[in-house]
Amino acid sequence: MDRSKESAIEGSVTAGFETAGSEAGGSDFLQLDIGRAPAGGRTDWLADRLRAAIADGTLAVGSRLPASRVLAAELRVSRGLVTEAYQRLAETGQVAGRGRAGTVVVAAPPTGGQPPSGPARSALPDPADPFGTREWGALVDALRAAPGRIDLSPGAPDLAAFPRTAWLQAERRVLAELTPADFGYGNPQGTPALREAIVGWLAQNRGIRADPDEVVVVAGVAQALGLLAQVLRAEGVRNVAVEDPGSLGTRRQLEHGGMRLLPVPVDAGGIDTAALAAGPAQAVVLTPAHQFPTGVVLDGERRRELLRWAAAGGVVIEDDYDAEHRYDRAPVPALRALLPEAVCYTGSVSKLLAPALRLGWLLVPPRRLDAVIEAKRYADLGNPVLAQLVLARLMASGELERHLRFVRRRHRARRDAMLRAIAAELPGARVHGAAAGLHLMVTFEGADAEGIDDTALAAAALDLGVKAHPLSWHRITPGPAGLVLGYAAGSVGEIEEGVAILGTALRALRG
Repeated sequence: MDRSKESAIEGSVTAGFETAGSEAGGSDFLQLDIGRAPAGGRTDWLADRLRAAIADGTLAVGSRLPASRVLAAELRVSRGLVTEAYQRLAETGQVAGRGRAGTVVVAAPPTGGQPPSGPARSALPDPADPFGTREWGALVDALRAAPGRIDLSPGAPDLAAFPRTAWLQAERRVLAELTPADFGYGNPQGTPALREAIVGWLAQNRGIRADPDEVVVVAGVAQALGLLAQVLRAEGVRNVAVEDPGSLGTRRQLEHGGMRLLPVPVDAGGIDTAALAAGPAQAVVLTPAHQFPTGVVLDGERRRELLRWAAAGGVVIEDDYDAEHRYDRAPVPALRALLPEAVCYTGSVSKLLAPALRLGWLLVPPRRLDAVIEAKRYADLGNPVLAQLVLARLMASGELERHLRFVRRRHRARRDAMLRAIAAELPGARVHGAAAGLHLMVTFEGADAEGIDDTALAAAALDLGVKAHPLSWHRITPGPAGLVLGYAAGSVGEIEEGVAILGTALRALRG
């Protein structure tokens, strides 16, 4: 398009839109302000702005540009000017017309060898080599992103069993009952309906008696730990004891919250409460009903010692992450049921339904409740109301309990398949924590452990298409080599094949 033609187009704009006293047009799309364009060069300016947005990723490949008539009206220019700008990008192969789908970004322009803006590549976890990163906070994220045919990572329930029909039916009923006002901002502490349902669920399943006013609805246990770290730090609490071995994710959350972590050993009786009491810890985070990753239960004497430590001023944070999933043992009461005034208790539906829901609960003793609610308010103004009301209906109607019974049967069958496969494919391996939960811990000890590096074993398995956690990821101090293997999310066939591949990788390492 020559300059005389463009000038004619812009002249028509002046005559048709920019009458005396009018303002230049602007668009929300890319925050375009036609008033910034040089006189006689508006087409060049618009094409340059679009090209820059594609280059820096603001307009990703697959993005659709506004219809030319729409953008022209917003910018208060002629449609021909916008069409010409689009045409220039089409001629260089950056956009293409797709009929009714409109004009779509199909390729980014060459960068001329310049590195892309944003974080340096070396700072990001490499999905192709998650075991090569030195930043332990990125380990699990990198493994999740890595390609793998069979995933035996711990932490996920049977996601294929998510009760879609029950959820949709509950959502329809909730929507039918909502008033327009219900779609506004909710209570940052959580909807009363869900807090009441949580109280009922915990009373029936965990022996906890609580008032709905003690419950704060949170975006999973991760947020609960973050809120508690913020509140405790404001009180001057910095030294937090953690189980060793213990959850890598828990350590990540607490360190991000500014806490100083003090590892306390775990043995067959659970966390060593004598070592806890002898150290400088002001608070402790633990998983007493099914310790992660060992699967041991905090025994009676240590529970009493822990509660004495709490009564003397220590803060106990109880992560009850998967206590509902048990197969071969009686239920274990929650610590919160024994000393409610000293125990902060947290749980979620991540292991009951799906982590994607980001719904959990935090029970806080009265002295810290207001501070936690305040922290939650400024974190996100509260969880989405609709999802809370749907979960409340599932809990109150008995649908969640029915779902739990259903997945327990499936999880037990998969647990049994993994135990058989380990016995056949990993001779000499010792299995821990089989009576409950969604994972097994496997250790290699004595002569069977000679020459085994569990990180190398997990990396070799990933090369063969199987994801698993090395036990060393979940340790602070050194200990026996091992693996942490999830069994809930895969089929029996996948579990059997995955453990067989682990056996192949192990034999290759042993030579």
